[in-house]
Amino acid sequence: GLVIDGRTLNIIFQGGLEEKFLELARHCRSVLCCRSTPLQKSMVVKLVRRQLKAMTLSIGDGANDVSMIQAADVGIGISGQEGMQAVMASDFAISRFKHLKKLLLVHGHWCYARLAKMVIYFFYKNVCYVNLLFWYQFFCGFSGSTMVDYWQMIFFNLFFTSVPPLLFGALDKDVSAETLLRLPELYKNGQ
Repeated sequence: GLVIDGRTLNIIFQGGLEEKFLELARHCRSVLCCRSTPLQKSMVVKLVRRQLKAMTLSIGDGANDVSMIQAADVGIGISGQEGMQAVMASDFAISRFKHLKKLLLVHGHWCYARLAKMVIYFFYKNVCYVNLLFWYQFFCGFSGSTMVDYWQMIFFNLFFTSVPPLLFGALDKDVSAETLLRLPELYKNGQ
């Protein structure tokens, strides 16, 4: 692991040593920046996003973490003793740091699986509808006449094809939460 303080980060950013810092950080399993300013925190996140082209996640619990949370792709705020500023600026909010594991491994997996199924569902729905219109144009001699009225198309999209996404969004859980917590490698299956 690498532990780096704010003074060292200041030397890195002012001296143009960002590339060497990233090369060193790549060889570490974890990098911890302590005693750093809010600007330095956000600069580290932006550096990782820009140079490594990686998706970043920032976790913070106070007002000094807001710029870091906003600079990341995904921001998580922890509501605590330092106030609610980090929670208000974040994408997700948790009450304690220990809930991060469940947020990422369980809810992240479920969300990933649901979105993948919904993309396939919407693709299938649109292919069916366009295929129907395509073959109808052969029947009517490509005159451009519509097969259905606009209100019927609105009701088709609103009522008949909105129930499955609502049910999937609320009820679909391909693997139980206990299994996902025991086997974190299941998160990679969807990727």
